[in-house]
Amino acid sequence: MRRILVAGISGSGKTTLGRRVAATLDLPFVELDALFHGAGWQPRPEFETDVDAATAGDAWVVDSHGYRQVRDLLWSRADTLVWLDYPRPVVMGRVLRRSFARATYDRQLWNTNTEGFRDWLDPEHPVRWAWAQHRHRRAEIAGRLADPRWAGIRVVRLRSPRAARRWLAGLRPVRPR
Repeated sequence: MRRILVAGISGSGKTTLGRRVAATLDLPFVELDALFHGAGWQPRPEFETDVDAATAGDAWVVDSHGYRQVRDLLWSRADTLVWLDYPRPVVMGRVLRRSFARATYDRQLWNTNTEGFRDWLDPEHPVRWAWAQHRHRRAEIAGRLADPRWAGIRVVRLRSPRAARRWLAGLRPVRPR
């Protein structure tokens, strides 16, 4: 495991787990939202170029299975997919707590963006998106894994936060070859 994608729906804990995996294995961590979102939540024009550069090396952890523009690139480079395939109630509890804290404490996210309570009305808001897309995202990831193009990717499917904690606790750094 040297090129790892952490997949799952918004709020499942991809960034948190990705950071911990990267720290445990001493690998660079790439946060895709930070590369994608520019000021005012606008997509950064350099996004695809930055993702290409960040994942061109032989070792990294990315906290998403990829925005549409870079999904095939990331999957073609990954050797492992860690899939946080949690039930909808688990995800919704997490995404609600996260979004509530961000809005309450006016936490700055990527490139000075913030998430306010008014943003919850937007259909693309993580809370609404996670609810509406939970089943679709699960089917999308399962479908990609059934595609012969990705047959070489090792899959770690974690179905609960407890399973994720146990899996993470068992990780050990591997010396480069």
